[in-house]
Parts: sequence; structure tokens; C-alpha cells
Amino acid sequence: MARKVEVGDLVDRARQRQPRAVARLISLVEDASPQLREVAAALAPHTGRAEVIGLTGSPGVGKSTTTSALVSAYRAQGKRVGVLAVDPSSPFSGGALLGDRIRMQDHATDPDVFIRSMATRGHLGGMAWATPQALRVLDAAGFDVVLIETVGVGQSEVDVVSLADTTLVLLAPGMGDGIQAAKAGILEIADVFVVNKADRDGAETTVRELKYMISLGRREIRGATWRQPVCKTVAARTEGIDEVTAAIAEHRAWMVERGELAERRTHRARTEVEAIAVETLRSTLGNLRGGDTLDRLAKQVMAGHLDPYAAATTLIEDIKAAN
Repeated sequence: MARKVEVGDLVDRARQRQPRAVARLISLVEDASPQLREVAAALAPHTGRAEVIGLTGSPGVGKSTTTSALVSAYRAQGKRVGVLAVDPSSPFSGGALLGDRIRMQDHATDPDVFIRSMATRGHLGGMAWATPQALRVLDAAGFDVVLIETVGVGQSEVDVVSLADTTLVLLAPGMGDGIQAAKAGILEIADVFVVNKADRDGAETTVRELKYMISLGRREIRGATWRQPVCKTVAARTEGIDEVTAAIAEHRAWMVERGELAERRTHRARTEVEAIAVETLRSTLGNLRGGDTLDRLAKQVMAGHLDPYAAATTLIEDIKAAN
């Protein structure tokens, strides 16, 4: 049986910038500890201050290198930086496959940088299911900026937009990314485009394709909208990173001026509440499966004595009764 921890003390120590306390709180979140509700309640009064930046893009575009370069840039501004790097799950242990990101080891000894790898554990959309609560931990612990780097699973990786204040979509020349950006809503989720590895052949073509597609998208939208900038970087040499942080700052100012930052954060909270409610219902449904309710209803539907909508209504009533 897991040892019960003193959550209030742990949160106090996390707010005193003790990295072990921060790590312990995130572990409680990832492990779905029975104390998770207590953790969430203790964190709530201290959240809402961190600037949240998401990074997404297909594998090989240099997300980890760009994240590391952004950490350096924000540290140069005197800001504390937290990183949640979402990795594929190990098929053996279920843990994060790439560990603590070798490419970010330059920041390992900086007490004002906290880096945590999180495993997807089968969760789709490029995010770990515990990412929203881990974000709350870093926010409450006083980090000024939190960078969320997604797993890089391809075109369906859009969950990060529900968490981030500003979403960076990274592309690279020679990978067909300019064309891929037109698919699956990638144009819609990007607040800033970053063409990394811009020292390669084809970089200007990628930039040109992006700007053309952005202009096409804007024709369909009436009224004032954010014009997504396209930044060129060579993250391995930190070239162009200042332009990226300037674009992020400009986007934040634009959102604050129009009230969109508050709207995005309200949407983030709504999504989080909905996910918790759905997971609770799914858990209750799993408990009902242990009985005969679902099997009984399924047999009635199969026999034609009950339609599936009526069966679902009955199941919902049973879930309500169980609670």
C-alpha cells in the first residue's frame, strides 16, 4: 500500500522552490494517487500565473532542441522555466521512452529550470493524460514559463492547443511539412510557425508555402484575427530564437488586449473539468460492468426488446443511482 503523504506540506515546499517536492507532486498526479483530489485542491489557489507555451510538430523537426534553446532564452530574461516533455511510452515499463531528454541536459544543474518527461501511456493526441494537472503543479510552484513539448506523433497531434496560451508549430525543410501543414487543422492550431533547420536547402520554399497557405486561410475569416508569423531558426545554434520569443510576446499582448487569453484559459479549465467528469463516469461504468446491468441491457438490445438509446438511458440512471 502506498504511503500517504502530507499534501499541504508538499505544496508548501514546492512553492519554496524545492525540486524534489515538485517532482513528488507530479508523480502523485501521474500515478493517479488516491490523494489526487487533495493535491488539486491545495494547488488551485496558487495557479493561473504561468505563461504556457506548447510546441508541436512531426518527428525530426527539432522540438527538443528548440525547447532547450527557448529555456536558455527565457532564463536569460531571468524567468523560471518548467518543461513538460511528453514522450512515447515504453512497451515494457510504461514509462517515458526517451527519459529526461539528453538534449536538455545543459539545464540539469540550473535550480530555476525543472524538466519532466511524461509518458503518453496510450493516450492519443500527443499528450499524456496527466499533463493538465502536471501543468498546475509547475504553475503553483512559481514557474514563470511552462513549455509543453508534445510527443510528435504526426498530423493528429492537436491536443496541446487546449492547454497552451501560445502554440508553436515546428516544421523543417525537405520533410514535406509545408504541404502537411495544410492538413488536419494544423494551420488552425498554430499561433506561431517555426521553420527550424533553416540552414538547409528548401527553407525559403517552406516559408513561402506557409505564408501562402496562411493568406488563403485569412481570406475565409472576417474581422480582426491574429496573423501567424513565420520564424526561421537554426535551434542547434540558437539562431532565430529571439525572434520566436518576440513573436510569443507579441501574441500574448494581442490576446490580453482582446480578452482572448482569459477566454483560452476558461476553455482550458472547461476541457479539464469535462475530462475528469468523463473519466469518473467511465470508472463508474467499469464498476457496473462487474455486475450484470450492462450485460442484461445488451441482451435486451440484441433480442430487439429494447433500443440502444433506451438502454443507454437506463444505464445512465443506474450510474446516477450508484453515486
